Amino acid sequence: MGKSSFLQDFKAFAMRGNVIDMAVGVIIGGAFGKIVSSIVADVIMPPIGLLVGGVNFTDLKLQLKPAEVVDGVEKAAVTLNYGNFLQATFDFIIIAFSIFLFIRLLARLNRKKEKVPASPAAPPAPSKEEVLLTEIRDLLKEQADKK
Repeated sequence: MGKSSFLQDFKAFAMRGNVIDMAVGVIIGGAFGKIVSSIVADVIMPPIGLLVGGVNFTDLKLQLKPAEVVDGVEKAAVTLNYGNFLQATFDFIIIAFSIFLFIRLLARLNRKKEKVPASPAAPPAPSKEEVLLTEIRDLLKEQADKK
């Protein structure tokens, strides 16, 4: 497999519509994630923190080992930052719920499009053969009625 064949295959793959659509989706999803994270951190979590006594979830941690000074160098404390985990969990739940609502809205819009009945199509005009056969039938019927 030559170098140019590899590059041509890659170009064909990268320019395929689904790959470009997916890239756009990832970029928009990243921006959407930042918006939702801001809503969670700046709008939703302060009232929740107020309700639970002014606790900031990102500050919640369990100290496993205190900070210490060894040979004149301060070593940081070892902590288990479960507050960050709680914050990330809230972010995920809100993002997942938002996406669920968006997909549900799209599904409803698609259902409404499908329910709109198309105007009944006019029946196609009869072909020349059908017209001719109809005339022959009518003539035969007239002859039979005369007898």
